[in-house]
Amino acid sequence: MLNKYARAFFTRVLTPFAALLIRLGVSPDTVTLIGTGGVVAGALVFYPQGEFFWGTVTITLFVFSDLVDGNMARQLGRSSRWGAFLDSTLDRVADSAIFGGLALWYAGRGNDLALCAVSIFCLASGQVVSYTKARGESIGLPVKVNGLVERAERLVISLVACGLSGLHKFGVPGIQILLPVALWVVAVGSLITLIQRVVTVRREAAEADAALAAGRGDTA
Repeated sequence: MLNKYARAFFTRVLTPFAALLIRLGVSPDTVTLIGTGGVVAGALVFYPQGEFFWGTVTITLFVFSDLVDGNMARQLGRSSRWGAFLDSTLDRVADSAIFGGLALWYAGRGNDLALCAVSIFCLASGQVVSYTKARGESIGLPVKVNGLVERAERLVISLVACGLSGLHKFGVPGIQILLPVALWVVAVGSLITLIQRVVTVRREAAEADAALAAGRGDTA
């Protein structure tokens, strides 16, 4: 949902920055690696300590690398299968670090095993949602469904809630409730999205099998 609109907007905004990096001799793969490293560090250093505000600030500074590297590749005319593979793989690493950091907080000083379990579910379901689309496409299906909560939604909801929840250390009362609510929203939304994709793949597979069987019947 957000991918369709936000990606186009931020691509336009970040194009001059991507062009600057190209002039400086920075490669798209380098941006991908640095961006992922920054997200992982921000999530696993700050979140387990309950420093949600500064952790989110750090992650946000690096998370846009996901758009910058692709923009650079297009400007260079060097879009490649390797670049797409690296970018997609490291996206999964970054997402795992964010929800893993939250799970570590709730398993430790956050002292809430239920929210720890929800964080782990968000981590796992996000990976499976991505896998269903990739696996469906690998067997020749279009997987024509966006889903309720995709990666962009998971990140925006989770990071905004984390950042705002962290403001309680600056004297903003009662705002901590936003993070648990956001985690439940992401968990339920991810489950719905997973079901949407599984149903879509099942339908498309049945249609493809029927078309194949009809084709065989015509040539028999």
